Amino acid sequence: MFSKKKNNDNENPSADKTAEQPLNNELPNEENQAAEPEIAEPAALTAEEKLEQENTALNDKYLRLFAEFDNFKRRTQKERVELLQTAGKDVIISLLPVLDDFDRANKAMENATDVASISEGVQLVHHKLKNILAQKGLKEMESNSAPFDTDLHEAITKIPAPNDELKGKVIDVLEKGYTLNDKVIRFAKVVVGS
Repeated sequence: MFSKKKNNDNENPSADKTAEQPLNNELPNEENQAAEPEIAEPAALTAEEKLEQENTALNDKYLRLFAEFDNFKRRTQKERVELLQTAGKDVIISLLPVLDDFDRANKAMENATDVASISEGVQLVHHKLKNILAQKGLKEMESNSAPFDTDLHEAITKIPAPNDELKGKVIDVLEKGYTLNDKVIRFAKVVVGS
């Protein structure tokens, strides 16, 4: 019996060791598994904190860009208003000498007896005005005997053409048309032959 007990005792300690080994192996694994989520949670919080920091940085960047764009819009709108208010400044400055010439002509007409000299002075002022406007890009349209073009002309009326060559062409110009830098700014008012 004793030998059996000893054998059993001998067997039991080894069996206990074998039984304890899986338990010991399982316990450290369970501890490792339990410890891993605890370690993972701080890592997840760190990732969340990183995402929150990135989100905050992106929101700050967005707000700054939005404010900068808003300032840009205000600044360009202000510049546009200023430009529109002073757009004709250089044209008006260049026309001031012509206005001075007209003032001198009016003063000269008060006491003038020679119509020819007054007519010559008015023609000179007219020529000066045309030259200044031509320098600014203004061109007069030549419309007499030209084919009627709705892109350039505005027909006031149609009359029977004196000959077949003038059918569909401009017979008379009531008001001249003008282009500014090759863009029509005023259509010529014309009479068209039919």
